[in-house]
Amino acid sequence: MPPTSEPAAAVHQLVAPMAATVSAVPVAVGDRVRAGQTVVVLEVMKMEHPVEAPVDGTVEHLDVVDGQAVAAGERLARIATAADRTGSVPEAVAPPAADGDPEVRADLAALLARRELLTDAARPEAVAKRHARGQRTARENVDDLCDPGTFAEYGGFAFAAQEARRSREDLQANTPADGLITGIGRVNGHLVPEDRARCAVVAYDYTVLAGTQGQRNHAKKDRIFELVERLRLPVVLFAEGGGGRPGDTDVPVIAGLDTRAFEHFARLSGLVPTVGIAAGRCFAGNAALLGCCDTVIATADSNIGMGGPAMIEGGGLGSFAPEDIGPIEVQVANGVVDLPVADEAEAVAVAKQYLSYFQGAVAPGAAPDQEALRGVIPENRKRVYDVRLVVQGLADEGSVLELRRAYGAGIITALIRIEGVPIGVIANDPGVLGGAIDAPAADKAARFLQLCDGHDLPVLSLCDTPGFLVGPEAEEAAQVRRFSRLFVTATSMTVPLVTVVLRKGYGLGAQAMAGGSFRAPIATLSWPTGEFGGMGLEGAVRLGFRRELEAIADPVERQAAFDQMVEAAYRRGEALNMAAHLEIDDVIDPAETRARVLHAFRSAPAPTPRSGRKRPGIDPW
Repeated sequence: MPPTSEPAAAVHQLVAPMAATVSAVPVAVGDRVRAGQTVVVLEVMKMEHPVEAPVDGTVEHLDVVDGQAVAAGERLARIATAADRTGSVPEAVAPPAADGDPEVRADLAALLARRELLTDAARPEAVAKRHARGQRTARENVDDLCDPGTFAEYGGFAFAAQEARRSREDLQANTPADGLITGIGRVNGHLVPEDRARCAVVAYDYTVLAGTQGQRNHAKKDRIFELVERLRLPVVLFAEGGGGRPGDTDVPVIAGLDTRAFEHFARLSGLVPTVGIAAGRCFAGNAALLGCCDTVIATADSNIGMGGPAMIEGGGLGSFAPEDIGPIEVQVANGVVDLPVADEAEAVAVAKQYLSYFQGAVAPGAAPDQEALRGVIPENRKRVYDVRLVVQGLADEGSVLELRRAYGAGIITALIRIEGVPIGVIANDPGVLGGAIDAPAADKAARFLQLCDGHDLPVLSLCDTPGFLVGPEAEEAAQVRRFSRLFVTATSMTVPLVTVVLRKGYGLGAQAMAGGSFRAPIATLSWPTGEFGGMGLEGAVRLGFRRELEAIADPVERQAAFDQMVEAAYRRGEALNMAAHLEIDDVIDPAETRARVLHAFRSAPAPTPRSGRKRPGIDPW
């Protein structure tokens, strides 16, 4: 038989993919290599580029040595391959493991270790102390606020700028995130699409240096606020903390008055919804940020003040415990706090609900029995009633969120939904001053109108007022200026306004509840119980018919004449007569109100898309 010929060897040439310098040749001639094994390492601009064997084989020749410069396309080595008689590939030495390729690489292990320091589990004593006081940690609040798995933290690896005083290891372990958690997540994703659920979170961590404002957490605020402005994100601020931190030594600062965080945050007013949450102590700079928010939520244990105990005592104003400064009962009564709550869990739940109104329409909720509205207003025109029953009767069940209830109580301000559509409501409360509008109520309503207009919520006004409050005492409260805010604010609004007169619609107060004129709303409606006049009927009769009444000598006859004149004036001002003279648009069955209001709002064009704020800002007061 003829001799069997050896299989022909195939030779593969390795060439330089670029001009470079040879930094390593980890193989020798005769070595067996596997496909993908590094044969030559090239260096360009201090970056290494491995050149790998294209096939299993043997290094037949090396054309380069360490340190040699090569041109693009220049040959580096030859790899020979030859199949044995069975066609198998010759055994080769397995390539070395990648750079120490342990189960977890050293760089990744360092990252995971640093990330672990940011968790509550890394500081059990601080967490236990927090829980012992009935409070939650900042991270627990953030986790509760954001939809699961959606929060991405920014600047978490920062630590207090105090390396001149403490070791880096100490600072990393005990001042994680420099006491401020910032990031972007999603809130209420079960109610609205993902693009409407986006939300920025800024949360002070009181377990880190008492939630004070350090140099690095100021920089973190600057970054997140800039992103908020660019991306148009709502913001939830957890503001617990003691204000400025004088102990940061690593940044050369004299007074720190060039800090931009307050400027940047204030610039968000009117651009995006901002919600502030106070729990525990909130003083100085933390309180200043809180006060810039559209709406303030505060827990029962909160104290809020522009200066804490140290600042007050340092100013020679006396020595006070933190609990003496701005307690919740004070800040609710004076209108600083919009929504008082029991604890942080309720604060987060309320913040979610509040944000939802500014995230747009949701699926329609259940409607209360609309026929029940027919019986809310007593037939006796002088009998008081609970206007909140009207608000609740019109809104989707469970959708009413009243703001600043304890302040300016003569006007109710609330966020509601009708068939899932978010709406702002102002309503006179006849149980307070008979529905007359005093200075605090005017302030409260005017600011609420700014809030609704700034964030494109339509407004429903439920009018039942004898007018604005008068008298020497009222004027001591700057009534003239404060009441007129209602007119000025309303005329600057572009969102649709619907006014429904429930009972009394008298004088300037009624006009203020209608945006300045009964012609200003897109619909001015009245229930059958509506009554109208240029001023209160009794006052109008006494003023307009003084001579006639004074001419009647008998007191009994004079009173009878007066009563008849009032009755006649009442008849002239009845809702149907007003509608007949076209001074209002319609008189409706109370059971039709929900449908008529929604119809009017749907008749208005959608808000114009905008790239910036509509108003200069939302007045903090």
